[in-house]
Amino acid sequence: MREDNVMIVRPAPNAVAGQWTPVARTETIDFLSHVVPSASREGVSRAAVSILSKSHPPTAGPGQQTGLVVGYVQSGKTMSFEALATLACDNAFHIVIVIAGISNALLEQSTQRLRRDLRLDEANRPRKWVLFQNPSLDDGAVQTIRDVLDDRRDKDTPKEYIRTVLITVLKNHTRLQGLVDLMNALEVGESPVLIIDDEADQASLNNEVNQQSESTTYRRLMSLRQSLPTHTYVQYTATPQAPLLINIIDSLSPNFVEVLDPGQAYVGGLEFFSGDLRYVRVIPPLDVPTSRNILTGPPESLLKALRVFMIGVAAGIRKSQNIGNRSMLVHPSHLTAHHQEYYNWIVSVVDSWKRILVLPTCDPDRQELIEEFRIAHVDVGQTVDDDLPAFDELEPHLQFAFRNTRVLEVNARSGRTPEVEWRGAYGWILVGGQAMDRGFTVEGLTVTYMPRGTGVGNADTVQQRGRFFGYKRSYLGFCRVYIEQETVDAFQSYVQHEEDIRSQLKGIQESGESLNEWKRAFVLDPALRPCRDVVLEFDFIRGGLWSAWIVPRIVHASEEVAKFNRAAVAEFVDGLSFEQSSGHSDRTPIQCHDVCSGISLRSAVKHLLLSVRITGTVDAQRKIGLLLQLSKALEDNPDEVCRVYRMSPNGKRRRRIDASGAIINLFQGEAPVYPAKERGKVYPGDRAICDDENVTFQIHTIDLLRRQDVVQENVTVIAVRVPQRLSRPWIFQVQR
Repeated sequence: MREDNVMIVRPAPNAVAGQWTPVARTETIDFLSHVVPSASREGVSRAAVSILSKSHPPTAGPGQQTGLVVGYVQSGKTMSFEALATLACDNAFHIVIVIAGISNALLEQSTQRLRRDLRLDEANRPRKWVLFQNPSLDDGAVQTIRDVLDDRRDKDTPKEYIRTVLITVLKNHTRLQGLVDLMNALEVGESPVLIIDDEADQASLNNEVNQQSESTTYRRLMSLRQSLPTHTYVQYTATPQAPLLINIIDSLSPNFVEVLDPGQAYVGGLEFFSGDLRYVRVIPPLDVPTSRNILTGPPESLLKALRVFMIGVAAGIRKSQNIGNRSMLVHPSHLTAHHQEYYNWIVSVVDSWKRILVLPTCDPDRQELIEEFRIAHVDVGQTVDDDLPAFDELEPHLQFAFRNTRVLEVNARSGRTPEVEWRGAYGWILVGGQAMDRGFTVEGLTVTYMPRGTGVGNADTVQQRGRFFGYKRSYLGFCRVYIEQETVDAFQSYVQHEEDIRSQLKGIQESGESLNEWKRAFVLDPALRPCRDVVLEFDFIRGGLWSAWIVPRIVHASEEVAKFNRAAVAEFVDGLSFEQSSGHSDRTPIQCHDVCSGISLRSAVKHLLLSVRITGTVDAQRKIGLLLQLSKALEDNPDEVCRVYRMSPNGKRRRRIDASGAIINLFQGEAPVYPAKERGKVYPGDRAICDDENVTFQIHTIDLLRRQDVVQENVTVIAVRVPQRLSRPWIFQVQR
């Protein structure tokens, strides 16, 4: 892969070329060699090249570009943006800015990781970077950065003097204003800059858009971008809903997208929340603290989780020779008072178990505790095979496991969030909330205990709580997630939603289209909202109810549209073999229809549904939602079939419309209507003319009446019904 310190990265199959072609040189090669696992190097380097190729070219003069990079939670987004930074360094970017989270702990974590992975402190490494954390006008950064930029601009500067400015900054309006002041003082001119916004959906977006105002952090980010005439702003996130749904004319609305594929060792929502949920345990309602359910001691489900965790610690520490970490995360609430309560419970329980384990083997308390651990061992054994020793062999190691496990409360209740000294112990039980949310790295996490619901039901918030995802396939069998049933349901729904969005975004990525052209429509459970409302200028509509007919409301269109639709429908039905549907012998010609079953759903979608023109705005939105549902059905089973009815082919139907061209009622009702006990005996009504198991299309040909006058003849209207088994709830947003 190497030749004269240049790495040739070939584009992935079907990849669309960007605006220019970056080349991986010394810094990128060094980073890939020393940091990225060999099996992942090709994927990481290709993604970095693909992202940077869509950025504003560094030699093109003033200009801006905004991109979105989407990964899974805990899937290696940091490694990706580190690779992107090194590639920018190799390709004439003068400054790389990393906006590194909303807490000092995350800023420190990101800064130290960059310092380590870029090997900035190694004496035998060339000086390729100058690192600043939260720089401002007050700390002497101006002259240093100015000198670095002058070296960059001077064509006679030897290459060993060429450096790149690396800035990490807290996503805080005060720190960002300091950076803006610094950039303005430097007068960076056309120096190309790469801005990486980590967890870009959090705090960056304008949460005052509906008040016709700008939130402070958003305003600072806009000022930063204005101070940099030549730059690309790349947003990294695992939950892209908010950046995708903000107004497309917003400066933070992305123009291009890159979807990151995780390495083979990654386990995420598909592994945890598909199939038999073998790694998930439901916390009973009585174990969940609420205002009506006050807990006075540690609930039994927490004790079970602790025992399962300690079995894993004992097995892990025995096999690894005390190298590495195993961790448990207890996430009871966003309130620090609850953290303290759970922390005190856990400390008390752990201390008690430690005392009991050193009692004589004949002691009844010890025998009882050992039996409880034996049950936990059986639980773990359901998902672990060779790596789990027999319980009698493992039991003596429980004492060592407890003596090498620490309990820590991770929040700012005492003034500052404590750092986890991972080298200080093999096992860790961490109790906290927000401090362990986005971006917080938990080494060797195996057991998560989270007795909190879905909150207000924002899909991105639910997913960001999935700290238990990550590169843990080698010890997946030891992993357990203890959550409420409501949260289980939310995660299961989210998996479908996430895979749908990723699939659509990959299509945009491979086609090279702008994200501005993407229809904001995707699958989402009705119990969830995509993101917080305060950042959305435009609302969205929902759909996807099963057994409900989807019918266009506006049917009166130009004669040109009516003629086009008649021709499209005629071409579709011309190749079908219809027969008269069965029914009561007393039906009128209006109540008799032709039917054709077993038709390819893919063909009907392509040649009927996509061919017919829709003129109403809301109708077009509903059609997009319908197409989304049907496309998901065809992804699951390309051989899906449907049924098509020609309604009243031997009778003339007339329907009233209002002043806007909306139809009053398309469907023929039941017959007879009276007496009630005879209702529908002869004819069940149009709505009942369907296939309960497959998609049904009804083709109606009607004359339109306004008052008593015919205003348009032979108008073709398509009604569609999706059966329950194929229904997918969806949302759609119109960008005005």
